[in-house]
Amino acid sequence: MALVEIYSQRTDFLNALFRDYHGAPFWIQAPNWHWESSPNSVPVFVLRFRTTEGLESLFRNPTQVALGKAFIKGDVDIEGDIYCAVSMADYVLARVSSRSGSPRRIAQRAITSVAARLLRCRLHSQQRDRAAIAYHYDHPPQFFRPWLGPTMAYSCAYFREVADDLDTAQENKLDLICRKLDLRAEDSFLDIGCGWGSLVLHAVSRYGATSRGITLSTEQARFAAHRISSANLTRNCFVEVRDYRALPDLPYRYDRMASVGMFEHVGSRSLPAYFAIAWQLLKPGGLFLNHGIARSALVPPRRDSFIDKYVFPDGDLVPLCETIQHAEQAGFEVRDVENLREHYVQTLRLWVDGLQKNATSILADVSEEVYRIWLLYMAGSAVAFERGDISVNQVLLRRPARESVSVPRTREHWYTNWSATELPRSA
Repeated sequence: MALVEIYSQRTDFLNALFRDYHGAPFWIQAPNWHWESSPNSVPVFVLRFRTTEGLESLFRNPTQVALGKAFIKGDVDIEGDIYCAVSMADYVLARVSSRSGSPRRIAQRAITSVAARLLRCRLHSQQRDRAAIAYHYDHPPQFFRPWLGPTMAYSCAYFREVADDLDTAQENKLDLICRKLDLRAEDSFLDIGCGWGSLVLHAVSRYGATSRGITLSTEQARFAAHRISSANLTRNCFVEVRDYRALPDLPYRYDRMASVGMFEHVGSRSLPAYFAIAWQLLKPGGLFLNHGIARSALVPPRRDSFIDKYVFPDGDLVPLCETIQHAEQAGFEVRDVENLREHYVQTLRLWVDGLQKNATSILADVSEEVYRIWLLYMAGSAVAFERGDISVNQVLLRRPARESVSVPRTREHWYTNWSATELPRSA
C-alpha cells in the first residue's frame, strides 16, 4: 500500500515518519501549509516546495532519485544547511526502506541522449566509458574554475594544517604524490586520467620529470594542452585523449605512474585488466600510486542512485580490500596505504562553498539544472565521507625487479622539509 494511503493527512504522515528523527530541526513549507520537525525550535534548514502536489509526489515515491530530481528540477529548494538536509534525506530513505521490507521501486528513468548511447554499448566498453566521461567532465572550464581554483585539481586535497586554503591544500596533494613516487628529473611519468593537467604540470615544473597524461575528456585535454603551452613546457609535457587500454600498443614504458580520481570509472569487473595493464606499462622497480574512492565493505553497493543517474554514469566503488587483492594478483607489491577520508570532507565543503558563492558567474556557463546536480552531489558526498560510508585511499604499488633495489624504510621524507623538492634518490 502506498505511503500516502497509509496516512491520510500530511501532518500525520510526517509526524509518524520523523517520530525517531534526532537530527537538526527543520521546516517543510509549501503553498498555504507548513510543518515543523521540532515545534518552537529555530530551523537549521527549510525545504521549500513550489507546490503541494510536488510534496505529495515525494510521499508516494520517496526514493533517492526522486528526491534528487525534485531538487535539480527546482521543485524544492534547500535554504540553510545543505549537509543537514542531506542527512535528513538519508534518514527518510532508511525509514522507508525498513517499512516496506525492501527498497522502494525506483521511478522509471528519463532516457537522455547520453543515457541512450550508454545503454547501446557494453558496460565499460571503451565507447561507453568515453560517453560516460564526456557526460560528467565535458563542461566548459569556466564552470569548474570558480570552485576548483587555479590548480583545477578535481580530487581530494591534502590539508597539512586545518586552516590551509584550497589552493594550498591542492598543491600539498600534488607534492605528496610526487614525493611518494620518489619522482626525479630522469624519470618518465604517466598520469592515467590526468584531468585538467595539474599533476603532469607539477611533475615537470617542480621535479623535472618527462610527463605524459591521458584522459577521455576532450575538454580536459584541450584545457590541459593550453596550460602546458602557456607554461612553455611542451618539450617535456604532453596530454592526449586516449583510453588506458590502448596504452600497451604504444612503445613507451614508465619509471613512475599515477592514477588520481580515475579509478572510480574503471568498474569492478575491469580491475584485473586495469592493474595488469598498469604493471605492463611500468618498468621493473617502478612505482605506481593509485588514488581512488573506496566503498566501505560494510556498505552494500547502490544501484539506480542519484549519483548513478545524474552524476557518474557507470561509476563503481569497490572496497579497499578488493583493490589490494587485484593489485597483488597482477604482480604488484603494496608499499603503502593512506586513507585521506577527512581531507575529502574538507575538500568537498570548500567546493560546495565555492559553488554557492560563485553561483551567478557559474550559471552564465551552465544551466541551473547542472548547477543543482553538482551542488547536491558534492554536499551528499561530503556527508557520506564524514559518515564513513566511503573513503579515499592512496595505495603505493611497486613492480618488483630482479636486481636488488632498496626503498625507503620510513615515510619521514614524505612529510618533512616540505619546501625542498630536490631530495636525493634512495640508494
